[in-house]
Amino acid sequence: MTDMARLLLMLGLAGTAVTFLGSAMLWLFNEPRQIRRALRRVLQSEPEAMIVAQGRGRGAGFSLASGLAAVAWDKGAWCLVYRLDEVLGAELIIDGEVIARVYRGEPRRALDKTPSTAGQVTLRLLLADAAWPDFELELWLLEDENRRDDWSPRAAIQEGNRWMARVDAIVRRPAAPRAQAPLHLQPQAPAVAAQPPVAAAPARRPAPVAEREPEREPAPEPIAERLDDDDDPPWDVDDGRLL
Repeated sequence: MTDMARLLLMLGLAGTAVTFLGSAMLWLFNEPRQIRRALRRVLQSEPEAMIVAQGRGRGAGFSLASGLAAVAWDKGAWCLVYRLDEVLGAELIIDGEVIARVYRGEPRRALDKTPSTAGQVTLRLLLADAAWPDFELELWLLEDENRRDDWSPRAAIQEGNRWMARVDAIVRRPAAPRAQAPLHLQPQAPAVAAQPPVAAAPARRPAPVAEREPEREPAPEPIAERLDDDDDPPWDVDDGRLL
C-alpha cells in the first residue's frame, strides 16, 4: 500500500469518527432529551406527558406514578417540583388573548376554534406558589417560521389545547391525603440516653409505739406449797428427842 492510499484511508477513518462523535453529541445534547432527563430525575419516574418550548430551553411534565409535576428552565439545568394538587390550572394565549382557560373549581373554558395563523402561542401554567405563581411556555413565535421541522402555529395551538385537557383532568382529580414525610426527612430530636425512673422515697411514718401490757398480779401460790409459819412441823417433839 502506497503512502497516498494509507493517508486517504486514515483521513476517511478520522472523518467517520468525527461524524459519529458529532452525531452522538447532537443526540445526547438534544434539547427535548435534556429536558426529559431533567424531568425524569426530579419527578423520580418517567413523565407520562411532557411539553417543550423548542428553542427557549423550557419544558414541563408530570408523573401520575409519583404524583408530581415539574417545570424546567435552561434545558433542564434547574427545575421546580410541585405536587399535582398544587397545579391550579392553565391558560392558552394567542396573540395576547386568552382563548381557553382551565382553573380548579371553575368550569372549563374550552377552545372554540383553531386559528390557522398566529404570531405568538403561549401556554401558561398556574401554580400554587407565591414565588413562582405561573410558568409560561412560548410554543410559537414569528422567528420559528425558519425552523426545518413541520412545526407551525396550528400545530402549536393543537399541542397547547391537548395540554389544557391534561391540566383539566389533573385539577378535577380528588385530592389524595398527604403522606407523612419519611423518617429520614423529619427533624430528629437530640438523642437522650434513657435513664431508669427514680422511685420516689416513701414517706416516713412514725414508728409504732409499743403498747405497754398491763401489769399482771402474781398468781397465787398453790395451797399445797404454801407453808405457814404458824403450822407445826410434821414431826412430834417430845422432850427434845426425835421419834
